[in-house]
Amino acid sequence: MVRRYTQEHTFLHPWERVTSACWRKYTDPENTSRLSHILEVDTLQRRLDPNGKLFTKRAITVNAPGPWWFQKIVGETVCHCIEESSVDASQKAMEMVTRNVTLKDFVSVEEKCWYSPHPQNANWTVLKQETSISCHTLSGLASMAEKIEQRCVEKFQQNSAKGREVMEHVCSYLESLSKESLSKET
Repeated sequence: MVRRYTQEHTFLHPWERVTSACWRKYTDPENTSRLSHILEVDTLQRRLDPNGKLFTKRAITVNAPGPWWFQKIVGETVCHCIEESSVDASQKAMEMVTRNVTLKDFVSVEEKCWYSPHPQNANWTVLKQETSISCHTLSGLASMAEKIEQRCVEKFQQNSAKGREVMEHVCSYLESLSKESLSKET
């Protein structure tokens, strides 16, 4: 069985600020405790195509999904993921896809995020997020697999909310820097 859910969030900040905050959210020292499930983030590849579109691949290490007893069964407490993103500044479009590359024999998680200007207010940004989670090896124990998937979904939703809080914090910080810079120029 695959659990899927979607979320949408509106940031009351322009697209440029939100996408900038997106790159900074894991490195913001004030938010380390909110994102305690993120253990490490490394940029593996970054390239700019001839049309000016930015492509990035990052390795993200997180605490393994699921309840503690599931981690005992699979013998892992961490999970490695790959995040691939594309940013088209001319179209104000950012897309990120994150998939786990370890624990795939047990559970598969895929998160897709799209950032774009809000259709009614160009100074706001819409985040659309789709997530799918599927347990594999426990398919013979359907009720257990469903419980693990449900627990993963709940944890993922909690972590997504924390991530949005961090994004809001970083956006506010970037906004204050922008205002400070403008006041120094005058």
